[in-house]
Amino acid sequence: MSLATAIPKDVRKLLAFGTGVGIEIGAADLEVAAARVRPSAIRVAGRLSIHDYATRPAAEWGAEYQAFLKSLGMAECSATVLLPRREVIVRQVSLPGVAPKDLESALRLQLDSLHPYGDDEVVWGWSPLEHGAVLIGIVLRRVVDRYVQLFAEAGIAAASFTFSAAAVRAAIRLNGAADGGFVALSQAAAGGIEVYGESPARPVFSAEFDLPPERAAILALSELRLPPDTAPRKLEDVLPAPAVNPVENDLSRNARPYATALAGACPWLAPAANVLPAEHRRLSSHRAFWPTLILAGLLIIVGGGMALYFTWSQHRYLKQLDAEIARLEPRAQRAGVLDRAIDNARARAQLLDEFRSRTSADLNVLNELTRLIEPPAWTNSIDITRDSVRLTGEAQQAAPLPKLLDSSPFFVNTAPDMVGRAPSGSGETFQIHTTRRAGK
Repeated sequence: MSLATAIPKDVRKLLAFGTGVGIEIGAADLEVAAARVRPSAIRVAGRLSIHDYATRPAAEWGAEYQAFLKSLGMAECSATVLLPRREVIVRQVSLPGVAPKDLESALRLQLDSLHPYGDDEVVWGWSPLEHGAVLIGIVLRRVVDRYVQLFAEAGIAAASFTFSAAAVRAAIRLNGAADGGFVALSQAAAGGIEVYGESPARPVFSAEFDLPPERAAILALSELRLPPDTAPRKLEDVLPAPAVNPVENDLSRNARPYATALAGACPWLAPAANVLPAEHRRLSSHRAFWPTLILAGLLIIVGGGMALYFTWSQHRYLKQLDAEIARLEPRAQRAGVLDRAIDNARARAQLLDEFRSRTSADLNVLNELTRLIEPPAWTNSIDITRDSVRLTGEAQQAAPLPKLLDSSPFFVNTAPDMVGRAPSGSGETFQIHTTRRAGK
């Protein structure tokens, strides 16, 4: 995950503090844009076109460049240089599962398979994409050395050599990652149509077409796997909008130098791939970083103060909570005692109700037995318990009695214990037990 997506948007806005100068190398001219990035707004400080740089003495147009920066109060600011598209081989490499600290080593191992230059010495730079992918730019060493010598003769300090896809992507992420997929068109330095796009299927697409804009947009949408009806946008519309922009800086024609200046202003938020060897990088004067360092110090102080306040407020809140618990605990204990007393009283009342209901239920059972066992049958013993009844007596015939008792809503599972001949010889003695139905 890159820093552009790892830092929350509000915090990233506070860290957006820097100054950048972007130089686009064209076929005949150098297009220069200078921008100041602050948490409150982005301001384009100025724009300069250096014509026919290749045919003029480097010292001549270098002095023109230095005068331009001096007029803006940016004389000590190093430049971010946008190399011509034809000079850079751009590749996207997917390295899923590779730890961020190991990405550069993994790229170095397969570098030879990423360019067609064979044994010619190359220089390269990369920047991270989403989902373990990497954007890498590869340039011949002699090409970079030529531009390094040219800018050294002109007295121009360069901190970075980058390419269009990396610079535009970094500029877009100055305020965070772009949402969804899009295709953006701009006029290429060589006169064709330059297309930049992003989509969930392909993190970056950048190409130059010698075609009508509509046709170039259709090809880009196909490469990005976006819906064919996706409306193409202008490149300047997807870049962070400047609050101040000079009239002479027409972003419809100078979007790339502006994007390059933004990428160079805050490289810690969204770094653009830098193919310039470390020994040739000329960083800005340390004084240019003083505002950033001061702001970082203030953020640390504010963050530390907030952490201390949070700890103190938590301690104070817990102390108040403990005091309130101690104040209310006697009431809670009294309430618990009352609850237990109420439960005991309720249990006793329920027990008394059960005892009162038992007499009535037993009388109902006795009344039902009296109804069922009619003379001349009689009983000499009735034993009534909570769940059963045992009868002893004499009847003309004892066999029908169990069925008779089971027909009652009061009894179930009646069975004889003993049936015998009556001593008088005129009937049968019996002993029967039955089960009381629930609730009877």
